[in-house]
Amino acid sequence: MGEQFRRKSPEEILKSISNMHRGRLKIILGAVSGSGKTYHLLMEGRSLKKKGIDVVIGALRIATRPKLAEQLEGLEKIAEIAWSTRDEDRCDLDVEAILARDPEVVLVDGLAHRNRPEALRPTRLDDVRYLLDRNISVIATVNIYELAGMMELAERLTKAEVRIEQCVPEDTLALADEVKLLDVTPESMLKRLEEGHIEVPQSGLTLFRRDNLQVLRELALRFVANGVNEDLEDYRERHGLVGASGATERVLVTAQYHWNGSILVRRGQQVAKRLGGELLVVCFRSPSKKLTKEEATFRRSIGKLVEKVGGVFEERPLQRDLDVANELVAYAMENNVTRIVMGQSKRTRWEEIWRGSVVHKILRKTRNIDIFIVADRSERDGERVLPTKRRTPQPNPYRRLSQEEVKREIGRIQRGTLKVYVGAAPGVGKTYTMLREGNELVQKGIDVVIGLLEAHGRKETIELVGDLPVVARKRIPYKNVVLEEMDTDAIIRRNPEVVLVDELAHTNVPGSVCEKRYQDVEKILAAGISVISTMNIQHLESLNDSVEQITGIRVRETVPDHILHQADEVELIDISPKALRQRMREGNIYAMEKVEQSLNHFFKTGNLIALRELALREVADDVDERLEAWERRTLRGPWRQQEVIFVCVNLRADSERLIRQGFRIAYRLKARWHVTYVQDHQPLTAEEELQLEKLKKLTQRLGGIFEHGKAANGRKVFTELVRLMNERQTTQAVIGQSARTRWKEIREGSVILRLLREVRHMDVLVVADQTPDSM
Repeated sequence: MGEQFRRKSPEEILKSISNMHRGRLKIILGAVSGSGKTYHLLMEGRSLKKKGIDVVIGALRIATRPKLAEQLEGLEKIAEIAWSTRDEDRCDLDVEAILARDPEVVLVDGLAHRNRPEALRPTRLDDVRYLLDRNISVIATVNIYELAGMMELAERLTKAEVRIEQCVPEDTLALADEVKLLDVTPESMLKRLEEGHIEVPQSGLTLFRRDNLQVLRELALRFVANGVNEDLEDYRERHGLVGASGATERVLVTAQYHWNGSILVRRGQQVAKRLGGELLVVCFRSPSKKLTKEEATFRRSIGKLVEKVGGVFEERPLQRDLDVANELVAYAMENNVTRIVMGQSKRTRWEEIWRGSVVHKILRKTRNIDIFIVADRSERDGERVLPTKRRTPQPNPYRRLSQEEVKREIGRIQRGTLKVYVGAAPGVGKTYTMLREGNELVQKGIDVVIGLLEAHGRKETIELVGDLPVVARKRIPYKNVVLEEMDTDAIIRRNPEVVLVDELAHTNVPGSVCEKRYQDVEKILAAGISVISTMNIQHLESLNDSVEQITGIRVRETVPDHILHQADEVELIDISPKALRQRMREGNIYAMEKVEQSLNHFFKTGNLIALRELALREVADDVDERLEAWERRTLRGPWRQQEVIFVCVNLRADSERLIRQGFRIAYRLKARWHVTYVQDHQPLTAEEELQLEKLKKLTQRLGGIFEHGKAANGRKVFTELVRLMNERQTTQAVIGQSARTRWKEIREGSVILRLLREVRHMDVLVVADQTPDSM
């Protein structure tokens, strides 16, 4: 709320004045050629022209495609300077002609272009900078592998030769006022290729294999997410917000120059990789103590290992041993750490009472930082590698399928296709894109209907409905009023090929056959009808706690993660927070009377940056998962050890968060997971019964196994939990932060420390109490 009243620094004032005389740069980024960058460039131009902005085309790669020809109508083009090499014809921007014309905006296709040898400036990017300095704004396009440093990485990851004529510097995106990522699924790309909408030379066809397209897509999503994370950190620093934002994982390993240091680093790297996060490694040591020969050797090996796995290593001075927890907490807060990885404590029960537990000290002094204690069994069992593929018994090709398996397989074959457009927040353009795809499918002769549309009075969206048939909504009486919902039965009777269904997370009116809209969608899919739908990232069930931490708002309407994971296609609609807030101010998202309130609450800049990063990383993780699933069909050989996650819950309110955390770990580790509550008193109150049922439903909705154990009294709960963990062959236990005070822990003992002593052969994740941090 106070952001608008904060006094600007002299530097900010000078920068603002300088920017008044400089054009704006917007970059449309794609994973690969053919992802629709030129089409979107022209769409942007037409949209600006409608608003009265003077727009011209400065450079255009291909204008012959029918879809592009439509978008070209009404846009003025400034002739390019044609020239030729021995192999091909090329065109440069005519900068002098553009300056003479002096438009407000120039559309420039193909930013990675080298100009003719005699040109005043060597590259197109130099031309663009020249125009920006003369107060002409530019919208340009570029592919991810055309960024310097990305081409080699793309070649290595795809094992395909990426042929490009020119790279742009890696910091090019940082020059832009806005970067828009065009996220296109491999399925859509392959369809475009098949239909002849993408022209690819024979030498470039290997790049258009499904797995290579997935790799490039993930590369683009993660690259933009990293840039967004930097913007988020700058924003939080300027506004005095401390600690981690909750949008991304940052894993800190605290190690000593000891034989197990490298094991902790490797374990931390595995955790960071599976969580899609960054890795930091720190070692605290007394500057007055000289390293032994053995410690110096370990120091060198740890440094080399951290560099090898792409982490950041730092050594920090420690004045007294008792300061370890304080120094570690300060370092974690300073570096926005979300998870600390450490080894098992060697202290006895009495030492912990006398000197205190490092784990408890950290938990008391931090907020939103989980602690991951690595199993103490490396000497006996060696290093345990986290699996990245699920262990699946190879089916015998000669075994006859059971009736149930036949029925299930037929259902899978007959099921419709599900595509979901995901956005970081309302107003990014999900519904608009869904309708545009619906119209394109109709042009191809496919029977498409609108099952449910929430246009929110947006003129552009309503115009796009066009001639698409709409299935009338069902009218349901509720509390003396009549409300409308999607008529699922009418859609199934109408039996179109494709139905468009907006807002997947919507809760239906009480009394409806299905409680949630996604359940209606599952019925439609089961009837063999394909569905294109939309949802925002904050509605994903397992991200509920992260969203609350970011925005301070608990989202009540959620979609189970398996709906998104089982979708045939998931596509992100990306837009910058600045552009989204501008759309809000123009009344293109909500009614004008709601604008100010929204801008100062959910649509605050910090919230939107964090949610955008969350969306980018979530879709990147989903792409990674799909690539693994696709590769899994062709892999042979033994699988790695299967992980088993065991979540301990009680009937406190924060247990739901533990379940979501357990699910996210299990999903990324391809693990089986159990949630267990051990009851120590009879009978449960009505409120406790309600909470127990809630935990059970949440676990089942996320695909876990819920177990309800019983113990004679409170002291036996712990014994029963350990017994069940060992019985289930648990590899990682998840437990919440203890609510006991320091004195209560001394008197009655600490549950966490007792657990660590009893299950030293397991990893233990202690989930910290969470404090919402609205931005």
